[in-house]
Amino acid sequence: MTPDLILPYAGVLPVFASRPVWCGRGSTVIGTATLGAQAWLGDDSVIRSDGQPVSAGDRFWLGHRSTVHIATESLPTRIGDRVTVGRNAVVHACTVGSDVVIEDDAIILDGAVVEDRVLIEAGATIFPRSRLEAGHAYGGNPAKRLRPVTIEELNERAERLREAADERPAVPDAAPPEVEESVFVARTARLSGRIALGAGATVLFSCELAAEVGPIVVGADSNIQDNTVIRTRGEGVVIGRDTTIGHNVRMNDCRIGARSLIGIGSVLAPGTVVADDVMLAGGSTTDPGQLLEGGHLWGGRPARILGTLDAKKRGMMSHIVEGYCALGREYRVLQAEEG
Repeated sequence: MTPDLILPYAGVLPVFASRPVWCGRGSTVIGTATLGAQAWLGDDSVIRSDGQPVSAGDRFWLGHRSTVHIATESLPTRIGDRVTVGRNAVVHACTVGSDVVIEDDAIILDGAVVEDRVLIEAGATIFPRSRLEAGHAYGGNPAKRLRPVTIEELNERAERLREAADERPAVPDAAPPEVEESVFVARTARLSGRIALGAGATVLFSCELAAEVGPIVVGADSNIQDNTVIRTRGEGVVIGRDTTIGHNVRMNDCRIGARSLIGIGSVLAPGTVVADDVMLAGGSTTDPGQLLEGGHLWGGRPARILGTLDAKKRGMMSHIVEGYCALGREYRVLQAEEG
């Protein structure tokens, strides 16, 4: 069994020590990724290695709609043996040891180091450059050490996550939208309803955009990263130009301005208004109707102002947009060649 979509990056295809035990619908592996024996990849799971390598050891279990990615220009992702990742989790540009359990909706951010025999509880956010000591459970946002954990508990928690793999709703097919040549929509993304994608926009792997009531409008050169889900049940969603929506974001019926960044795993409540020039930190949430004023770094649950959006952060955000415009052009070619 092989993933639903395999693509090379820079001419390099993923390497599998043996055929995965299971590859779900929409599962995607890209680029310089190396997976050990007995891998299990859930529906809409994404391993994207486009710029730095991803390696995962034997018996790697990646739950439905979870994402493994790298920091394109700086950090790989390295994962040990017997690691279990639940649903809607993100493992990003970090190092994870062996016998680790990462539960549903958890996020591990750039430069973090997770030692062996660690439990990361559901919904936790591991901040950049954190170090999680072996043999402990961590939880919260930001994640804190909670208590010692035994290998028996880790095995039990891993088994619970695997059992939950069968508890998922059926996903209806969606016809691919008609888009202009400068737009990239991944083959494993699902788009339905009234959706407008501006020139140069990028919608990556296993995203779901469902305009159930109001429309979804995405501005020019904006990028929506893997496994993000956008739904409308009221007025709709508008995203300005030159904006980045990170991996595994959830939002509906909100407004996001231009030149903004919505961090990995954030959840935007209905009625949220994000002004131009905002950075929202990974793992954040908003309250219904909350206004995020421009020119600031926001973060937390619910989000609050953490600092000023200085020239360095603005430059980084602009660089991400430029990078994803280039990636979109590359992926259009690769996906067309893959057929």
